[in-house]
Parts: sequence; C-alpha cells; structure tokens
Amino acid sequence: MRKTTLAGLAICAAMQPTTVAAEAGDWLIRARAIMIAPNEDAGPVSPTFPGGSVSVDNAIMPEIDFTYFITNHIGAELILATTNHDISGEGDLVGLGEIADTWVLPPTLTLQYHFLPENNIRPYVGAGINWTIFYGEDSKDSLNDAIGQTSVDLDNSFGWALQAGVDIDVTDTFFFNADIKYIDIDTTATLNTGGAINTVDVDLDPFVFGIGFGVRF
Repeated sequence: MRKTTLAGLAICAAMQPTTVAAEAGDWLIRARAIMIAPNEDAGPVSPTFPGGSVSVDNAIMPEIDFTYFITNHIGAELILATTNHDISGEGDLVGLGEIADTWVLPPTLTLQYHFLPENNIRPYVGAGINWTIFYGEDSKDSLNDAIGQTSVDLDNSFGWALQAGVDIDVTDTFFFNADIKYIDIDTTATLNTGGAINTVDVDLDPFVFGIGFGVRF
C-alpha cells in the first residue's frame, strides 16, 4: 500500500508544473537533424519533352533555429538550414536517372502558440512564411550527354508554412525537441541547352521532420 501511494505521488509530482520553463523575454536555441521530404507535383518538361517530368529526392542535414518568447504562450521562431537535393528524370526521361542537383536555402519564420509553458512537456503549433532560395544548380552528365551541355536555373519561392512540435525538459536549461513542418514551395526550373529553352513547373511542398536538443536562456 505504501509503495502504491509513493508511486502515485511521484506520478502526480511529475505531472505538475515546476518552474516557468519558457516566459516572455526568453530565447530558445535548438540544434536539430532534419529530413526534407519533398511532396512534389511536377509538370512536363516543355516544349521538347511533353512526356517527361522530374522528381526531387529527400535530404538529411543539420539545422539551427531561434525562438523568442513575446509572451509566455506566444513565440516567434526562425529556422536556418541548407540542403542539397538530386533531381531525377521521370516519364520519358526516367532512363537518364539523376539529371541535376541544387542547393536549397529555405529560411522560415513562424509564430507559435505554446500550450503549456510551465510544464516539463510543452507542445506547440505554429504558422508563418517561407522564402526559399535555390543556388548552386548543376546539370549531370546523363542530361548533358543526352541533349547537349545544359545549364539549370530554379526560381526562388515565397510561400507559407505550418508546424507542430514539442519540447521535453532534460534539465532546467536543456530540452529535447521533436518538430514537423509543412512548407509551400513552388518553383520553375529552366533548362538552357545552347539557347534552346525548356521549363518544368515543380510544386515541392516538403514535409520537414526534425529532432534535436535545445537550450533556454
């Protein structure tokens, strides 16, 4: 009976708020490993390859983000990361395999609502905006050998973002974080082969899965 009572008290104590884990004026810095998983919808490579299209692979990279608490419940988060993605041919171009690659820099700013700022386990949701910059685009030998030396350029994108996550205390200062985002990213890829231009519209719309640790100060 005594053991049962003590166990019950321990569970109740763990569920109770301790000190304020995050309050107005606090900063959180998180370091996460993220997987960018494009949920792409690509059109034809026009006008030369109407039966061809493209796909974009996943990427795993480190990411850092900063959150500032405006109130105990409201925080603003800025995430910074850059990832490299291979682009492969689909449809009539599937035999070419990987045809290009690009670096992606998608700074994203969200406004978050933290449901239980005084608890050891603190879920949150957020919504905001994203500006995606494509750089370092390169064509692969498979594409150049098939149609001639080709340069690739992807338009930058402005869109919206949604997120949900949770912070779980490890100590008074350090915490574990898990986070998922959905980001609206649309681009047009332009292929220039000796002055002959082909374009393909791609809605990337990736899910971004992240896990890591953070510090509060």
